[in-house]
Parts: sequence; structure tokens; C-alpha cells
Amino acid sequence: MDMQMLTTGEWKEDAWRRAEPVYREAFPHGAKPEGIVKRMLDRGIGSLHLLVQGENTLGMAVMGLAAGGPDKLLIIDYLAVRTDLRGQGIGRRFLNMIEEWAVREHRVSGILIEVEAGDTPEHEARYHYWEKCGFIRTSYVHSYIWVPEPYSAMLLPLDSSLNIGDDGRRLFRYIENFHKRSFRP
Repeated sequence: MDMQMLTTGEWKEDAWRRAEPVYREAFPHGAKPEGIVKRMLDRGIGSLHLLVQGENTLGMAVMGLAAGGPDKLLIIDYLAVRTDLRGQGIGRRFLNMIEEWAVREHRVSGILIEVEAGDTPEHEARYHYWEKCGFIRTSYVHSYIWVPEPYSAMLLPLDSSLNIGDDGRRLFRYIENFHKRSFRP
């Protein structure tokens, strides 16, 4: 049976119940509370994507379009594949589906993700994964007031005219704007 991606731009309780176990498993600390994810979808700020095979949920993603700048970027807020399925190329296939959807539905010129910065083997493995998927690591390390971990932006350019332009600071303006819209009451 083939995998398929189910996408919703509005809150659907049944979709969230399918995504939530993967979300909680992958992000036990630092995940947005369910109420904020619901608000993001209710406001049209984000979308929820499920990677499914029949009734089985293999992966999930929460993302939104960047606002407040000249570039049309998709921001991946969370993307995860079930732990027991990792290392089989499923995450890359899921990302390819997301990329096709983003270009088809929103004509994005790039996909943006923030990755926890650090110099541990775990951090390097994360960077390496996203680089294998075509993302470019930026050198700027951003610190938030409300979370202890620093982050780096990584960009997957889908249009040859898209340029990072600096060390990644500009990309964090998009990311911060997205987070502000997400958390705004």
C-alpha cells in the first residue's frame, strides 16, 4: 500500500488525534501546546500534514507560510516520522510530498526550518539529515528569550533566484514573525 499525505488548513480533531502520538514522541519537550496548534489552524496561519499508509499514521508536520518579507517561504514548524520507522527514507519521501504541495498550492520559492544549534553528535546528525535533503545551513545562531536552546536557520531553495543574502538573520525575521502570529492570543 502506498503512502499518502493528508493535509488540512483547519482544525480537525480526528486529524490531530492521528498526528498527536507522533508529535509527542518526537517533541516531548518544547512542543507547542495543542491549544496553540489549534489556534494556528483556526486562524489560517498553519497547516497540519499527516503521512499515512492506510489507517497507520507514519509521520506528521505542522507548518505555515512566512509573512512580512519579499520571499514566499514555507516554514516547517514541526516535522516527524515515528521513531520505529526512521532510517528508511520515509522522512525524505514525506518532505518531497510537502515540497510538491507547497510549490503547487502556494508557489513557494523555498522551505525554511530552524534547527537546534549545538556541537553534540545529536546536533550534527540533525544538521546532516537536513543537508542531505538539500537544505543550506546558515551560520547565524539565534537565541530566543523564552527558550534556552539556540537555533540556526536552514533553507531549501526551490527557486534559483532565492538567496539567503546574509548569515541567516533575515530568515529569522520570518521565523520570529511566524512564532509571534502563532502565539498571539
